[in-house]
Amino acid sequence: MEILMFMAIGVLFAVGTYFILCRSLLKVIIGILLISHGAHMLLLTMAGLRQGVPPLVDLSGSEATDPLPQAMILTAIVISFGITAFLVVLAYRTYRVNKTEDLDKLRGSDDE
Repeated sequence: MEILMFMAIGVLFAVGTYFILCRSLLKVIIGILLISHGAHMLLLTMAGLRQGVPPLVDLSGSEATDPLPQAMILTAIVISFGITAFLVVLAYRTYRVNKTEDLDKLRGSDDE
């Protein structure tokens, strides 16, 4: 099962990297989102939820899955949401000022 997760993570990183290298500002934002989701899945997969064990600490003293990776992923999701909101506002402002979302045209405007 973990091999499928690693393949999905690889696809997310590959597509995210492709989108970051595109000329469209919105595709760059989507690429950052995909890479952050891939990182969340990687943290969860590397932490390794054990089968047959509750994900929370059981008061009866039986073994449980470590809650630290889950807390780290939750924190990372909140941080990536804040970064995404900032990037969307920044992209909107850039579009309003320059009337384009093409990154090559934004770079070319400095040369003229």
